[in-house]
Amino acid sequence: METPTRILVIRLTAIGDVVLTLPAVSVLRQNFPAAKISFLTTKENAALLQGFRDVDETITLDRTAFRSRNPWRIGKEFFRLLRQLRAGKFSLAVDLQGNGESAWLTRFTGAPQRWGIVHKPARRRAFTHSVNRERKIHAAEMHLELLKHCGLKTDAVRNEFFLPSDALAAARNFFAANKLVPENPTLFLQPFTSSLAKNWPLEKFLALAKHWQARGWQIIFGGGPADVAALEPARALGFVISAGVPLLVTGGLMQLSTLIVGGDTGALHLAVAQGKRVVMLMNTNRPGRPHPFRRVEWTLAPTVERNIASLELGAVIAASEAATG
Repeated sequence: METPTRILVIRLTAIGDVVLTLPAVSVLRQNFPAAKISFLTTKENAALLQGFRDVDETITLDRTAFRSRNPWRIGKEFFRLLRQLRAGKFSLAVDLQGNGESAWLTRFTGAPQRWGIVHKPARRRAFTHSVNRERKIHAAEMHLELLKHCGLKTDAVRNEFFLPSDALAAARNFFAANKLVPENPTLFLQPFTSSLAKNWPLEKFLALAKHWQARGWQIIFGGGPADVAALEPARALGFVISAGVPLLVTGGLMQLSTLIVGGDTGALHLAVAQGKRVVMLMNTNRPGRPHPFRRVEWTLAPTVERNIASLELGAVIAASEAATG
């Protein structure tokens, strides 16, 4: 294979899955230090790429156009993206998503080398090199397996997210506005995930917050815009709520915090990539689940499989105390 000079990485969704491509992107940069690396993702995840130092260009797909059911708008977005991908003249395209959409986008690039993770055999035709998706292997490790299969060296993996300075400044302003002191111990809680089945009960998060507040810790409850109303019980108890701030500002708040506790969410993967200590509450510890990259010991799961509500408050307190010990 000729050394690629223009590389496209594809991972469209979601926040945590985009963050988990960081190790693979670092391997591509180490193996091809002079290449231009572009990253294709959805428009709503584009801000994340500001923290990927090894990525030179971000290309976005506007999913709202495809969901509009407006044929003119769909066609306009499709051909805009197709023209941009063709204009990139990529010598290598790497699909780290592996669904039908990303496989055909890889094919549409026209890159002579196309690598991908295959979920279904029919998608193999989109690639020149591929590996089957193994459900018992962590997603980030699966990315590395693909690159290793394609002949790259994967012995010096980095999982590093570099928060933009303006996001950290905004986080410091948030601390000041809420009378929080960055030098004081702070617990950042992220109670809600994308699925009710993965959510530890909010009342237990509130009890955890009270435990640490009694020890003199500052408490922040984070979340997305849709979580603001659900976090009203925390606000009523006087806890600081950051739900709804931009994702990178959440990254800054976590960077200023001492410990992050929450569910299986992209925010916690972002914290890990910033070198922060987390306790991730998951409904299962089965192999292949997206625990913190190479830190499976940072997860806590109930003894009753997929019944996260059965996870005892005492166990979470003990895990968080051990994490800060």
